[in-house]
Amino acid sequence: MLEFMEDQAYLASVLSRPRPGEGNVLAFYDHRQGALLKNPRLMRAPLDDHLLHRGDGVFEVIKFIDRRLYQLEEHLDRLQNSAGAIGLELPGKAPGATEGMSRAELRSLMLAVTAAACAASGQRQGVLRLFLGRGEGGFGVDPAESPDSSLYLVVSRFGYKPESWYTAGLKACRSSFPARSDYFSQVKSMNYLMAVLMTKEAAGRKCDVALCFDEQGHLAESAVANICLVDEEGRLLAPEFTHALPGTTIRRAMKLLEGQVECRLRPLTEQDIFAARELLLLGTSPDCAAIVAYEGRKIGDGKPGRVQGLLRRLIRRDIAENGVQF
Repeated sequence: MLEFMEDQAYLASVLSRPRPGEGNVLAFYDHRQGALLKNPRLMRAPLDDHLLHRGDGVFEVIKFIDRRLYQLEEHLDRLQNSAGAIGLELPGKAPGATEGMSRAELRSLMLAVTAAACAASGQRQGVLRLFLGRGEGGFGVDPAESPDSSLYLVVSRFGYKPESWYTAGLKACRSSFPARSDYFSQVKSMNYLMAVLMTKEAAGRKCDVALCFDEQGHLAESAVANICLVDEEGRLLAPEFTHALPGTTIRRAMKLLEGQVECRLRPLTEQDIFAARELLLLGTSPDCAAIVAYEGRKIGDGKPGRVQGLLRRLIRRDIAENGVQF
């Protein structure tokens, strides 16, 4: 017969048991407690937070290099758009408060948490993850169960891929899973099951990344990053963001290329991929990586191309010059 464990014994057990990946966590903030902590064994959310059992929440992942958060305002803009699309508001200024937190207050909190994590760990680069959920209060689907939103901030280690990863390039395949609907593709929600399945599918096919397409056969995105290509005329072409999340990196990349490479948004098909000079993966973690083979066929000459190298340099410089220092 199972016996109930005393509260203090349970907490002692939690603190004594190692957990996978704990060495990557520098610090985390739990708004329910108003607490900033370092021990990842205490990094736990309640099971009745709708963020967990319904995927009713949104998130953002922001990279920082040399203590500079990259595209902070753009990530906050997307967070605001995603939260607005599902009617989700920021929590109160403090636990139990009735007045909600403002965007400026959230921004200040994000900077403070990241700065404290770096000061405590000595790290100068990493990733800030923000999770905004409907909140705790029940296991149904009704948002009214949750009297206040939940907010979690996690600062973790980040390391660029080795240079050999970029020079070798990536292999891609076509996913059997369709692109998301136009409405939900614009929301960076906690429901990433399709991305999980696409990643699993790619691994099963001995590929690095899987690409999904909409019902009309137009390219959408990869599991967690945007895709674009360089056509035979040297133009950078990106899919219209109708069935893909508008990524902060790809939008910034197109801005950085102004005056150097012509950029356009237009529907792209599989035939456009086969005819491309370069096929590029753009996202927070990789910046810009080359896909050198798709469905077993070489892209261009089968090597990373000029635009990929140019974008990597431009993005790295942009982080140093325009990242928000803390």
